[in-house]
Amino acid sequence: MRVLITGGAGFIGSHIAEYHIKKGDQVHVIDNLSTGSLDNISELLENNNFTFIQEDILISDKLKKLVIQADRIYHMAAVVGMFTVLRDPEKTLATNIAGLEHLLRTVVETKGKPQIIIASSSEVYGPHDCTSDHKEDDQLTIEPPTKSRWNYAISKLANEAFGLTYHLEHNLSVLVIRLFNTVGSRQQGTYGMVFPRFVEQAISGKPITVFGGGNQTRCFINVSDMVRLLDSLANNPKAYGQIFNLGNDHEISIMELAKLVKKLSNSKSEIKTVSYQDAYGKDYEDIKCRRPDLTKLRSYISVAFNVTLEETIKDLIERKLS
Repeated sequence: MRVLITGGAGFIGSHIAEYHIKKGDQVHVIDNLSTGSLDNISELLENNNFTFIQEDILISDKLKKLVIQADRIYHMAAVVGMFTVLRDPEKTLATNIAGLEHLLRTVVETKGKPQIIIASSSEVYGPHDCTSDHKEDDQLTIEPPTKSRWNYAISKLANEAFGLTYHLEHNLSVLVIRLFNTVGSRQQGTYGMVFPRFVEQAISGKPITVFGGGNQTRCFINVSDMVRLLDSLANNPKAYGQIFNLGNDHEISIMELAKLVKKLSNSKSEIKTVSYQDAYGKDYEDIKCRRPDLTKLRSYISVAFNVTLEETIKDLIERKLS
């Protein structure tokens, strides 16, 4: 199989690349390295089945050739991380929406028929009252665009609409995945990701900073499990033209996560709560609960999680200390 990954030098994209290289597939990655890193793909650069192109998909003159060659495209290119979203809301909208639209137009222009996997986000569900898990056919809560905190969710919802419209109008094989919190090696806390930030603080002896009261809950899936399940879903022809939640449904509060990281790292760091105002510098509305309903996913593929949250934390601690 010939695989193209936009944003493939990022945290998740690099794991997708590694997974397909191990399967013997030919992998092309295009990334402008705005949030990705060559360190993420350094071990792949000498592989004959791997090609890296440092360009922006919005202006790359190589995109057409890459699309023509691809049997499967993973669209992972996006502005990510809440710190980044709040710092540059205009870029978040422009990059995330225009990037996918340009990719889809290129596929149509080249008359290609690749499988196209579009990475959306659990953020599209918006604020939730915690009375039930998130289902793919739930009505979504769209917050006013006057709150730039929601620009990422708006951009991802626009991606979903673009992808499914191109599926209907141009008969493209489009699969939309709503990713829930994905964690593991190579993830950085730079852009606001809570998991690596806690680990980095714990092993350095700095206070482990919990934003808000810490009662908000999340579900974390190890990136290796996510990539494996994603490939399994993408191999099911009946999945195309649809939206799927993809994540783990084991729930934990952010305060419990902080305590677990401290315990597993034998850290003496204090756990300190920080207001959203101090953390983000402006009014911020958090999502209280984020737990995926995996009923639909389980009706299409076999779902099993091979890596526990504790194992993921230990692995990241070891990697940070090495």
